[in-house]
Amino acid sequence: MASLRVPDDVPLPSEDCNTLHKAFKGWGTDEKAIIRVLGCRNSFQRGKIREAYQQIYNESLIDQLHSELSGDFRKAVILWTYDPPERDARLANKALKSRKKGITQLQVIVEIACATSPHHLVAVRQAYRSLFDCSLEEDITFHVPLPVRKDIKSCGKGLLVSVLRVVIWCIDAPEKHFAEVIRASVVGLGTDEVSLTRAIVSRAEIDMMKIRGEYFNVNKTSMDNAVKEDTSGDYRNFLMALLGAKI
Repeated sequence: MASLRVPDDVPLPSEDCNTLHKAFKGWGTDEKAIIRVLGCRNSFQRGKIREAYQQIYNESLIDQLHSELSGDFRKAVILWTYDPPERDARLANKALKSRKKGITQLQVIVEIACATSPHHLVAVRQAYRSLFDCSLEEDITFHVPLPVRKDIKSCGKGLLVSVLRVVIWCIDAPEKHFAEVIRASVVGLGTDEVSLTRAIVSRAEIDMMKIRGEYFNVNKTSMDNAVKEDTSGDYRNFLMALLGAKI
């Protein structure tokens, strides 16, 4: 069950575009308006907003967001605003092209392959080829085997076991995996904003309520409070909007 709250009376895409355009203009950026619009629209509605913005202003909404926002807030909003298959294709490409090939990078590929529907995976593969002029399978073959063999050689069975655990969790109970991703992102010193953003953005429209319940069952504490306490500013406000907080 999704955590995203969409209002009963959603404005027309042109009206949302007008609100966003005003938020970008003048002195400073109206981040609250951006959160009110994009943080409360489903993927279909966000797609209509992207199309309308391009038609009305002859500008890319993604480019405007990149220009007006910054930091983890910008990364989260842009990931959310992409069409979901394009978002996952870009996440996969970034993970595959990363020089570091640890469990964090490899689990991105596993999540996309094992914790999404077959229809979505087909769409991701199509988006990947369109964006990067190469198939996802070709890049996986080229980038993964040798580095993984070297991580396994240096770390014993640790990495292999970790990857296999992610595969099993993503197939059998993805809420367990993503609850652990969120927990690992916020515990200890510092925050893993990349993993936290990916988990919330990618699951807010799918099964975030189950993830929230699993998080509480395992950790005996509120996931929402953990996210709230470990983030700040517009980044926190946007993540909380995706988690269903009233804004």
